[in-house]
Amino acid sequence: MYDRFYEFGISDELLTTLSEMGFEEPTQIQKISIPPALKGKDIIGVAQTGTGKTASFGIPIVEKEARGQSKKPAALILVPTRELAMQVAQEMNKIGKIKGVISAPIYGGQSIERQIKSLRKGVDVVVGTPGRVIDHIKRKTLQLSQISTVVLDEADEMLNMGFIEDMETILSETPADRQTMLFSATMPEQIIKISKKYMNAPKKVRVDTKELVAAKIKQLFYEVRQGDKIKALTRILDVQDPALTLIFCHTKRDVDDLAGKLQTMGYDAGGIHGDFTQSARDDMMRKFKKGEIDILVATDVAARGLDINDVTHVFNFSIPQNPDSYVHRIGRTGRAGKKGIAITFVTPREYRHLRLIERIAKTKITKGKLPTKDEVRHAREKELTDELDSVIEEGTHRKFFPLVKELAVKYDIEELAAAAISFIMGDMEVEHIDESRGEAGPGRRADKGRGSHSANMTRLFLTIGRKDKIKVGDMVRAIAMKSKMPGKNIGNIALFDDYSFVEVPSDMADQVVASINNMMIGGRKVRVKPARNKERR
Repeated sequence: MYDRFYEFGISDELLTTLSEMGFEEPTQIQKISIPPALKGKDIIGVAQTGTGKTASFGIPIVEKEARGQSKKPAALILVPTRELAMQVAQEMNKIGKIKGVISAPIYGGQSIERQIKSLRKGVDVVVGTPGRVIDHIKRKTLQLSQISTVVLDEADEMLNMGFIEDMETILSETPADRQTMLFSATMPEQIIKISKKYMNAPKKVRVDTKELVAAKIKQLFYEVRQGDKIKALTRILDVQDPALTLIFCHTKRDVDDLAGKLQTMGYDAGGIHGDFTQSARDDMMRKFKKGEIDILVATDVAARGLDINDVTHVFNFSIPQNPDSYVHRIGRTGRAGKKGIAITFVTPREYRHLRLIERIAKTKITKGKLPTKDEVRHAREKELTDELDSVIEEGTHRKFFPLVKELAVKYDIEELAAAAISFIMGDMEVEHIDESRGEAGPGRRADKGRGSHSANMTRLFLTIGRKDKIKVGDMVRAIAMKSKMPGKNIGNIALFDDYSFVEVPSDMADQVVASINNMMIGGRKVRVKPARNKERR
């Protein structure tokens, strides 16, 4: 077994590139797949996402290829989604930079003319989704006659998305003596058939899924009632202060509700789901990768192809519907050898389902104890202290010296400072969470399942949305100011492209509608009415 990249016998220039990229030692899949791949053998790699698969095929491709005079590509990498196409192409360009090996992504949703222009200039590696690759083959803008390496990345996902015929069509267009590498988390029958038909005595390599999940990811679950989930979530966020957090929900409405609620509570959160335009989705992903938001709420579909190495925490706000989904979700953390934490919220009636997931996925999910109220208070106080240290270091507070001197005449300085902190932090009260077993008791809202909204709240429909460049904070301020209702009384806010939903206390709903109907928000007149009680999925 090779433990260092230099033991593979790859060129010094490629070793330099890997070092500059921060690669210290090969991952398990790289250790077992790169040596036979460098010898030109066909490879079947069974491994989950996040195991370092891109470098497993990227290093052999770049080592074999050099920037040549031909404008026809030498390698083709097929992937299931546009997000993965962009990520793999980016990684390939980093690996191939020093050798001048150029990779280009081609996928649906982007201007095909721009892609044609890129292909005409000449690229060495094409990273594409099957549908768009076939489009280019039909247009004769992509020539596969000089392809020496084909990679099928996340082959089982391409099968699930209905690309099986496209994959076979593309493989039949490439030279018979090519090297083929297939990577897949599972090996369903149709993928096995493809490997037998299009591969030549492939070397099979496998990463133990159980070892991958158990060793790199700390798995916890918290048993809380549906209505206490957001309290539990914010407690953990406040105390553990994750770098990048990915939260999974079942439905699009759940995503909007949770992301909106987190925003109103002051967290840098965003959401993505199937209703987002591609440009809005790309923008949200860019913000998440750059740390402009540190919490991303998503549905399973929207998170396909998401590949970010620095996600430290994954939350299953809604329990996954099957074991495969659980493994895929938590695999978004603990990537490339790093440690991660996967947390699942479970209502009492979901406990059996959690144990089913645990049994079938062959993993152990430990029951966790939520941070105490005192731990949350301490974490919030520390955050305030750090922010005050930063302000004092920057010196931006000095303009308030005259006001402080004026107030110091009237109040003791300690009392004055404590009052200022109280004003900033509120009363620091941490809400109670019932962690006892059993069904919801008297005085508590029963578990309504997916998309349930707060008791004693009425949902309002507003004719304004994301396209109007409106933000959650703008809406809270406008409603609170116009209706004379404290902003803290406003419940979940769900923003869609053309409209939005806002929850307000039921006993104030008529007053709020009367005061804000036809008001101006963001330069646009907004109509407001009670929403129909229809769940959005």
